[in-house]
Amino acid sequence: MKARGKAGAGRGRKGELRPAAGRFDPRLRLLTLALLVGAAFLVVAAGPLLFIPISAGLTVALFPGPLLAGASGLLFGTALGTPVSIVSATLGATMAFSLSRWWAHDAVEALAGPRLSALRAWVGRRGFLSVLYARIAPGVPYSLVNYAAGLAPVLLRAFVAATAIGVAPRAFAYTALGGSLGNLRSPEAIVAVVVLVGMAVLGLALARRDLRRARPGPAPQAQAGSKS
Repeated sequence: MKARGKAGAGRGRKGELRPAAGRFDPRLRLLTLALLVGAAFLVVAAGPLLFIPISAGLTVALFPGPLLAGASGLLFGTALGTPVSIVSATLGATMAFSLSRWWAHDAVEALAGPRLSALRAWVGRRGFLSVLYARIAPGVPYSLVNYAAGLAPVLLRAFVAATAIGVAPRAFAYTALGGSLGNLRSPEAIVAVVVLVGMAVLGLALARRDLRRARPGPAPQAQAGSKS
């Protein structure tokens, strides 16, 4: 009887252990969930932190900015990708400016062609406004302006401020387009196209006004001769 009782007790203990072994421990489930959430957070947080220096370095290497902004939108979406694109473009421009101004001034000046020399003279005339116009106007080479500004008498803080302000609308537009590649008819893509068109029109208007102001007026002798 005692043996049977012990055997029955053993079976009872085994019967109690079987369900416990078959069940998923709630503590292990919570730990797994916490690890997954932590890993997702690290990916989201580390992604932009890795993208920003890489994109800035490619900007220094004259890589097209619209492609970098589009890649930011494709990877992080419009909401997160837009500030990432702005920071990346501004940091890359500042690095190129510093390279041209302090780190490799003589090399950049020796390699400067007529196009860079013309940009240098144009940027040097009005400083902040010239850099801002260059960021807004279509067709102005973004990367060359960075190096030209480094050779021109432009303050670093003025260059950074003008770059951050001027690049923001285009950064949003290209980032939104990159994030909307699967649906170019989405509201984000439509707004992005509208912003690009509006920036082009505004940039042309500002450039036209700047050219008018830069034109020399008629000489006094010519004016006197026309009156006589």
